[in-house]
Amino acid sequence: MPTRWSFGTVLSAVAVAALLSLTAAPASATDPVTLGAGYVLDEVDALSAADQQAADARLAELYASTGVDLYAVFVDEFTNPSNSQEWADTVAERNGLGPNQYILAVATESRQFYTSADATGPLSEDQLLAIEAEVKPYLSDGDYLGAITTAADGVESALSGGSGSGGFFTAVLVLVVIAAIGGLVFWLIVRSRRRRDADLQAVSLDELARRAATALVATDDAITTSTQELGFARAQFGDAAAAEFEKTITAATASLTEAFSLQQRLDDAEPDTDAQIREWNVAILALCEKANTALDEKVAEFEALRELERNAPQAIERIAKDRDDAVARLDDADHELSELAASFHPDAIATVADNAEQARERIAFADAALASARTSLAAGKTSEAAVSIRGAEDAVTQALQLERAVDTLARDLRQAATTARSVMAGLEADIATARALPDPDGRLAGVAASTAQQIESARALLDAPLQRPLAALHALEEADRQIDTVVQAARDAQAQAQRAQQALAQVTMQAGAQISAADDFIAARRGAVGAQARTRLAEARASLATAQQIQVSDPAQALPHAQRAEQLASQAIQAAQRDVGAFDPGGYGGSRGGGSNGMMGAVLGGIVLNSVLSGGGSRRGGFGGFGGSFGGGSFGGGSRRGGFGGGVSRGGGFGGGGSRGRRGGGRF
Repeated sequence: MPTRWSFGTVLSAVAVAALLSLTAAPASATDPVTLGAGYVLDEVDALSAADQQAADARLAELYASTGVDLYAVFVDEFTNPSNSQEWADTVAERNGLGPNQYILAVATESRQFYTSADATGPLSEDQLLAIEAEVKPYLSDGDYLGAITTAADGVESALSGGSGSGGFFTAVLVLVVIAAIGGLVFWLIVRSRRRRDADLQAVSLDELARRAATALVATDDAITTSTQELGFARAQFGDAAAAEFEKTITAATASLTEAFSLQQRLDDAEPDTDAQIREWNVAILALCEKANTALDEKVAEFEALRELERNAPQAIERIAKDRDDAVARLDDADHELSELAASFHPDAIATVADNAEQARERIAFADAALASARTSLAAGKTSEAAVSIRGAEDAVTQALQLERAVDTLARDLRQAATTARSVMAGLEADIATARALPDPDGRLAGVAASTAQQIESARALLDAPLQRPLAALHALEEADRQIDTVVQAARDAQAQAQRAQQALAQVTMQAGAQISAADDFIAARRGAVGAQARTRLAEARASLATAQQIQVSDPAQALPHAQRAEQLASQAIQAAQRDVGAFDPGGYGGSRGGGSNGMMGAVLGGIVLNSVLSGGGSRRGGFGGFGGSFGGGSFGGGSRRGGFGGGVSRGGGFGGGGSRGRRGGGRF
């Protein structure tokens, strides 16, 4: 059966981490390191402060757009172990990285580098080798920011066109079997836009024309092969599963048609300028690349489903065990929600108020899907079983995520209450300082009185029968800003720095809590949530990452980024809640708490499953096509010993039991 090799593949949140730095400092060999809060860990000052900030922002951008984490770590030499592969894999294991997290390790003195990758991650080994090939020249030139940016561009390009849901949704388990298709050589390896454009400008017009002609032929053949593959996929998995693949082929054909049209303009009798010849040939290459990348991804999705089909009995057993774990946690979630409702205002817990109910909906859906899978498997219908297993897997993943979100918010709210009381004590000291300063125009007295009123308002929010600690912190933040403005002239430089760090820690905690709440709310209701909420959340993450990157070197500059992150996350929650409130699932009927076999909850959660669950023999209709069925998080087999992704995970999803180790890396 024809298959195609994929550079930008599947719906998984990938984690690429640890570019090890290059520096002129004396070498002192480094044992495997512990990753920090940011994406870049520079042990040898390979990057300037500005470059490190830019790198961290780019990697935060990568996660926001693809759901993939890329960590960059710079050391002098690899030791304990000294083998580059073992060293990078040890860092990954010790930090609990999941299948969707990678480490690109670089030792500056020994001039070695290596990308650590879980075998079940969404990037194939050939794809990783291609990215490493693009990174190596930058390492050799000592352009470490360029190396990080190129790695991020390569990952982003590889994953473009997939359904990664903005990077803040967990991605499903992906088991990728790669089959080479031949004919596509240099231009299938997606270069960073900067490097590629520079290369093409240096290529002669004759060579550029030859490359464009080769690309046209290869893409035309690829569409023919993919059309054949579509027939196989439709026969194997049904019309609904193949619907998205058919749309991709249609779009790829449109791109190829446009490319052929440009080639016709080059071939006609009308003379063309050198600038036009270069522009049109470059456009042909870009159109062919776009078409092939999209086709590769869809074929890879079917390969993953076929792999699941081959291991259907084991997959059913694994998901059933995970389902039992989710059921066992429901009582704890109910109890925690009861305690939250008794202590906190409904506005403070709105993002998790119905999480236990939603988790039950997902479990009900998973039960129906597993039952369908077992029935199909017993009847020898392994393809139908695979589609049902995929839906069950996604539903169980969301159920566990909904339950964990309750615990996360409970912890954040209690921490916010403690922090707010600490901030109030600091503000009261500031009031005393302001009143002790000369005040010829009464300005200090007015600010002190206003701050005292805001403290009392915050205290009322904390002492109310139903607390609102995040709202209290927000009021205190404004009071803090006002009083700082009038007393900062009286503080020495050291006191100002300490105050900025305190304010930053406070706002960063608030922003992190809001982002966590928004992420959990949207991820489990993605079937209803639109682009506005997702965009605000992605921007909030990027702003928070920037604040964390510069918080030590410049806390005053970091504070506006943290404040913006908090505001954007709050806007994301509001937009998502509006979307969910207005959500109309159409033909599935019932309220959000009802629906047959949890179907309503599955639709709200964005889980897509073939119509086999409804009992009919038809493969048509489905829940919106094959491509959507892969949204959500990665769970279960194929991850590593690091458990649930580790403390540094942003998009790692669930771990447990996979392997790292691959060929690649080398000297630069």
